Amino acid sequence: MIELFPESYVVLHLLFLAAILLSAVTVFFLKDLIAAAIAFSAFSFLLALEFFLLQAPDVAIAEASIGAGISTAIMMIAIRGTKRKEGEEE
Repeated sequence: MIELFPESYVVLHLLFLAAILLSAVTVFFLKDLIAAAIAFSAFSFLLALEFFLLQAPDVAIAEASIGAGISTAIMMIAIRGTKRKEGEEE
């Protein structure tokens, strides 16, 4: 019988889940908006890796290209037009 999720995959899933949660909490608490955008990009990339482990490569490719690529670029352009630090006075 073919085992769907061997024990090594369970460990990988738990490690990716911990990293995803850590990056999400990091995005929430960062005051530097550029650092938060980069942490969000890492969150999206880790999510794409998790989708790949769950055998959904089409979703993983879409998440990596849109989530980690295009969204990060759009956020960087938007931050460039505003203040870099949250709560900063001009």
